[in-house]
Amino acid sequence: MTKEKILEALRNVQEPDLGKDIVTLNMVKDISIEGNYVSFTVVLTTPACPLKDLIKNNCINAIRSAVDKDAVVKVNFTADTTTKRTDNKAVLPGVKNIIAVVSGKGGVGKSTVAANLALAISQGGAKVGLMDADIYGPSVPIMFGVRGERPLMIEIEGKGMIAPLERYGIKLISIGLLVDEKSAVVWRGPMASSAIKQFITDVFWSELDYLVVDMPPGTGDIHLTLMQTVPVTGAVIVTTPQDVALADAKKGIAMFGQAQMNVPIIGLVENMSYFTPEELPNNKYYIFGKDGGKRLADEYDIPFLGHIPLVQSIREGGDSGVPVMMSDDSISKKAFEEFASHVVRSVSMRNANMTAEKVAEVVGE
Repeated sequence: MTKEKILEALRNVQEPDLGKDIVTLNMVKDISIEGNYVSFTVVLTTPACPLKDLIKNNCINAIRSAVDKDAVVKVNFTADTTTKRTDNKAVLPGVKNIIAVVSGKGGVGKSTVAANLALAISQGGAKVGLMDADIYGPSVPIMFGVRGERPLMIEIEGKGMIAPLERYGIKLISIGLLVDEKSAVVWRGPMASSAIKQFITDVFWSELDYLVVDMPPGTGDIHLTLMQTVPVTGAVIVTTPQDVALADAKKGIAMFGQAQMNVPIIGLVENMSYFTPEELPNNKYYIFGKDGGKRLADEYDIPFLGHIPLVQSIREGGDSGVPVMMSDDSISKKAFEEFASHVVRSVSMRNANMTAEKVAEVVGE
């Protein structure tokens, strides 16, 4: 066996999402050969890659069929999370990808989806932060069991910055951690926008593969502020199956469809797709209708990221401060894991195939 033969064999192994072989994509490193033992490292586009096992098996089969049928192959994995940020990175300098989770209306479970998306990606091995940008209805303190806790101030290169809280392996910030939860945040748009800018510029997020941003419902000041302040990698649209939610989801899609926004849509996820009782895990009851989100995604030609069931444990986890991704509920966890895998794959494909990110340029501002 030689390195040349190993590389030639691995040219038959495709990166499933990017559609090219792993040698052409420069993903193969550190080939080591000793007798019929061979080891090498595959550099993935994200630590949370859901296709590791497929790539590993394809590598082993390629070498055994093309080089030596008795080869003992060890495939190691590392990751260099892709990014398309080409700005000066004066804001969020260590953050590679920024994912905005949005909905056209309230009550569709956007915060639950954002929280469990962040946790699912983190459990895949990536460094993740969660920014609660829903100024008027912050949910993160309750959902993560950090009510009453306050972030600390730290000094970074002579500047005072806010240190986000850490819980379940991810970093968190929310207006609910900075104001008394019994007080209503009664702010005009510019004040809310100013708070979001502070979350971006005055919070020390350090190095992150993904920053998930839980946006407020609707289309307004805070959305524009975020997109004008940092280059957002893409948006995840959350809806439920019924027509009234789908009508509002269309507005969210339309907002990102404006040319000056420069924010692609990663895809659409349908929450509360069906009800499954705990005692009848194989039964599905389509309370709000069936496949409305899938039809909407097809109509707008955007990726459909999955169905999230309406399960009691998801609600209980959010209320108790232990999100369902940290529980033993296999139905809900599997749904969020599959959803998160679609998101990170879409981000990797977007970074490989699209132009560099820019901040939005909103006409009339």
